[in-house]
Amino acid sequence: MFLFDIIKNIFCFTGSYSNDVFLEPLSAKEEEECIRKKITGDLESRNKLIEHNLRLVAHIVKKFDSKYSDTDDLISIGTIGLIKGIDTFVPEKNAKITTYCARCIENEILMYFRKANKYSKDISINESIGFDKEGNEIAIQDVLKTENIDFCDEIDLKDNISALYKYMDALTAREKEIIINRYGLDGKDEETQKNISKKMGISRSYVSRIEKRALTKLLREFIKNNKIS
Repeated sequence: MFLFDIIKNIFCFTGSYSNDVFLEPLSAKEEEECIRKKITGDLESRNKLIEHNLRLVAHIVKKFDSKYSDTDDLISIGTIGLIKGIDTFVPEKNAKITTYCARCIENEILMYFRKANKYSKDISINESIGFDKEGNEIAIQDVLKTENIDFCDEIDLKDNISALYKYMDALTAREKEIIINRYGLDGKDEETQKNISKKMGISRSYVSRIEKRALTKLLREFIKNNKIS
């Protein structure tokens, strides 16, 4: 399961983490009720706690200096931390759920930085490995049996698309059509909202609303179907 990339892509699609993407925090009473039900195994309550605390991730990411890492990556990692926090929280921890989840989010991001630092000296496919008969420098990518030097990104993209299809059944036929055309799925070229609106005979703003609604559904399906511990 390619959790990191799916979360990253969905958050990017929904508008760069602006507040209108996120649901409002739950009231104290609603939160307490959801926690009580989550402990008994109620999946809907668990998902509700995650969805209504997503803005906490964006808030915490702002505390980190992201000049050494893409903000999208930190949002992805922080969201995994949030899901872990919700899944492992119990009232006996003597902490508010937001406080506990904030620590889980921060810990996940810090682990990411530590891991990135650990592997910062790994060999790149651009690393020189010698010279050819004419004296030209040869890199690892030159001896790999592929015509596409971006083959790693291509494989990763295919894996992400494959994972994304698992959640497409949650969309209506119109939502699915727009997502497929907007992001070039099923072998199609990516299209602008303007072109799609002309094809479908609806306004561009309506296409935008449908797209945002569809991507929100995909995010919720991801949360519902992934228990991270």
